[in-house]
Amino acid sequence: MNALALPLLLFVASADEKPPAPKLPLGKDTTYVVGPLDKHGYIDYEAALNAEMSKGVNPNKNANVLLVQSFGPAPEGGDGMPAEYFKWLDVPAPPKDGDYFLGIYKVAHDKLGLTQEQMEALYEFMGRANQRPWAAKDCVPLAEWLKINERPLATAIEATKRPEYFNPLTSRRSEGESSNLIGALLPTVQKCREIASALTCRAMLKLGEKKYDDAWADIYACHRLGRLLTRGATLIETLVGIAISQIATNATLAYLDRADLSAKQTLERLKELHALPPVAALADKIGTGERMMGLDGLQLVRRGGHLERPNVKPTPEELKALEKIDWVPAMQALNAHYDRTAAAMRIKDRAAREKEFDVIEKELDERVKVGRTLESLQKLISDAGEGKVTGKKIGDVLVALLAPGVRKIQQAHDRVTQVERNLHVAFALAAYRKDNGAYPTKLADLAPAYLAAVPDDLFANQPIIYKPDAKGYLLYSVGPNGRDDGGRWYNDDPPGDDPNVRMPLPELKKK
Repeated sequence: MNALALPLLLFVASADEKPPAPKLPLGKDTTYVVGPLDKHGYIDYEAALNAEMSKGVNPNKNANVLLVQSFGPAPEGGDGMPAEYFKWLDVPAPPKDGDYFLGIYKVAHDKLGLTQEQMEALYEFMGRANQRPWAAKDCVPLAEWLKINERPLATAIEATKRPEYFNPLTSRRSEGESSNLIGALLPTVQKCREIASALTCRAMLKLGEKKYDDAWADIYACHRLGRLLTRGATLIETLVGIAISQIATNATLAYLDRADLSAKQTLERLKELHALPPVAALADKIGTGERMMGLDGLQLVRRGGHLERPNVKPTPEELKALEKIDWVPAMQALNAHYDRTAAAMRIKDRAAREKEFDVIEKELDERVKVGRTLESLQKLISDAGEGKVTGKKIGDVLVALLAPGVRKIQQAHDRVTQVERNLHVAFALAAYRKDNGAYPTKLADLAPAYLAAVPDDLFANQPIIYKPDAKGYLLYSVGPNGRDDGGRWYNDDPPGDDPNVRMPLPELKKK
C-alpha cells in the first residue's frame, strides 16, 4: 500500500467498518492509486486527488483561501460551493453576505442601470482599458466598478502574495455517491480572470494618473495570480493562468512604454519580473490530475453511468454486459497514454518533444478508428463479448474521448515562456535607452550590464529577432510554427504567430 492510500482509507472508513472489496484490480497500472475506496468498492478519486494536491499546504499560506474570501461562498451565485470544498481548504465557509467581488455586469447593469447598448459600449471600452492608460471621466461606470470592488481587490492582492495554491476539486455529489471528478466545480477560476481584468484596468487608470507605483502593484499582482493558477490540478486552471499572464503582459508593456522611469527603476522592475515563480510544469497535470479524471471517467462507465449524464441509471441488461468486460486492459490503456504523454512533456529539447508528440498523435489516430463518440462507447458495452478484447477497445475509445490536445496546450505553455523572455529583454532595452539615449544596435550589448545573458528564441534555438529603427524597435520570436512571419501576431493582417514587442506601442486595432 502506498503512502497516499493508507491515510485516505482511514478518511473514508471508520474503525468499526469492514473495508469494502475493491470493484477493480488495484495497482499502479490499473487504478493508479489503491485508495480510498467508497462504500461500493470504487476508488474515490475526488478524495485521492485532493489529498495529493493538498500535501504540505498550510491554509495560512494558501492563496486560494484569501481568494475565496474575496469571492464569497458562492462565486457564481446559487447555492454556492459545497461544504466539502471548505473542508478540503481547512477553513470555514465565508458568510453568505459580505463585501465580495462583483462582476462588471452586476455593477453596471444591476446597480447602475446601464442599457444593453451602454453595456456593449462598456465591454468594448474595457477591452482597451486593461492595456492602455485611461481616465475615470472616459468611462464613469468602469471607474465606479473598480471603486465598489476596492476591498475585495485588496484581499485578492494579499492572496497573490502567498506562496501556495490549492483549489479543491469537488462535485455536488450526495452522501454515499461515488466520485465524479468530471463534474467537479471550478467557479473560482473564472472569477480569477475577472480579478485580472479589474487589476489591469485599475493599473491603466493609475498609469494615466502617473501613479506609477500603484499601477505596478496591480500589474505585478496580476502576474502572480496567473502563475499561482497554473499550479492547480487541471489543465483548465493552467490555461486560464496562462491567459491571465498574457493579460498582465499587455498591461506591463503599456506601463513600460508610458511610465516615466529611470534606468535604476526599470531594472528594479525587471528584477521583480525575474523573481516571479515559473509557470507550473504541464507533465504534472497530465500525470496526476488529468489521469485521475480519466480513470474516474472509466469507473463511471464501469458503474453503468454516462459521461455526459452521470445520474442516468443503467438497465439490468447493461449491468450484465458490464460484468462481462475485463476492465484491466482499459485501465492499462489509459495509464499508458498518460505515462507516455507526461514523459513527452518532460523532454526539454523542443524539437525532440515535437517528434514524440507526432508519435503519440499517430497512435491516437489509430485509436480513433475504434470510435471517438459516446455512441461508439455505448455500442461496445452493449455488444460486450470476450472480456479482454472489449476492454482494450473501451480503453482506446476512452483515450480518444478524454485525452487532451496536448500539443496545443504545450504550445501555449511554450508561448507564455517566450513572451516572458521578450518582456525581460524589453525592460533591459528600456534601461539601456535611459542610460545611453538610444536603443542598442544589437541585443548582445545588453549583457552583462542589463541582462546576465540575452535569452534565445525558444522556438528556434536562435537569437530573438531584433530590428531597431529611428522610432523604436520590433522584437519577436518565430513562434510555434517555427516560421518568421515578420513579427506579425494573430490579430495582424495577414495573421502570424510571432510573439512580439513593438516600441513605442502601436495604437490598438478596433475590433
